Amino acid sequence: MPPETGNHVRALITGGTRRVGLAVARGIAARSTTRGATASGGTAGGGTTLIVTSRDPESVEARAAKRELEQAGAVVELEMLDPGDAESIAGVAERVALRHGSLDVLVHNASVYDRTPLASLTAAQMSEAMAVNAFGPALLTKALVGLLAASEQPGGAGVVAMADMHVLGRPRRDLLAYSMSKAALVEAVRSLARELAPKIRVNAVAPGVVAWPEDGSEAGAEFQQGYLARVPLGRAGTPEDAAEVVCWLALDARYVTGEIVRVDGGRWLA
Repeated sequence: MPPETGNHVRALITGGTRRVGLAVARGIAARSTTRGATASGGTAGGGTTLIVTSRDPESVEARAAKRELEQAGAVVELEMLDPGDAESIAGVAERVALRHGSLDVLVHNASVYDRTPLASLTAAQMSEAMAVNAFGPALLTKALVGLLAASEQPGGAGVVAMADMHVLGRPRRDLLAYSMSKAALVEAVRSLARELAPKIRVNAVAPGVVAWPEDGSEAGAEFQQGYLARVPLGRAGTPEDAAEVVCWLALDARYVTGEIVRVDGGRWLA
């Protein structure tokens, strides 16, 4: 299938039906539609196709996200993806290639975040974290390189991975499996930026707290107050705070690659 022309943007977002992933999908839809309208004096040639992955694309949550994004003017394709399974990754890449001649944006948002105290840490926990948070993004990028290289966007295609500011030198307790996997993702971003230039830019966003965990100790008021006491801007971020930077890196930062951008309210400084 030949690439579509004009300012149409095709973006694949893993884990894009909730929280930060959904905020990124909203942001890309809004920005690319606006860019298309501005460039053409109308909507012809502009707009967005969003390929959004979920472990359960038939869920109420995924279907609601699809309806919302379609109401915003995007064409939305839901894909089932297990980001830690090589066969699932290959299947998604094959189906996307059959439908599209190119891909402009790839956002690696899907991840696992589990507390793993050292005393109870298992090999299975380590393997799952590495498979989903590091190996999966690398393999999916590899599988989609041909489509990304065919992007006609100014500056080429943009790949953005969601990292974590704490793996850049502010480690936390009881998160060894998660932290190691996100540190591996950071190195993958830098390595891929070298390998895929000049046609494909690869960067990462490293948030602090932009969406509190929904359960566990970090969902409690005591933990959150203690954490925010060390954030110079004095508040938690929002999914939209992270999404703004993802969209900038993916669509606008044409001379930026291999960068890890912290979005942490200054937590890095404290």
